[in-house]
Amino acid sequence: MKLISRFEAAALSSAQLHRTRREAFDVIASQKHNQRALRAALATMRVVENELSKRSLAP
Repeated sequence: MKLISRFEAAALSSAQLHRTRREAFDVIASQKHNQRALRAALATMRVVENELSKRSLAP
């Protein structure tokens, strides 16, 4: 899983963010992952969730 930065997340649409969050969840939930992929998926999920919550609070 590629780590998504805050700046990359800000450039994505909400649909793309939801898809990225789902992909990160799938990596975390899978049985076949390595430690590096797990850390990247957790960090990506945190970035995506922060961006989605920021968008939902915006007027």
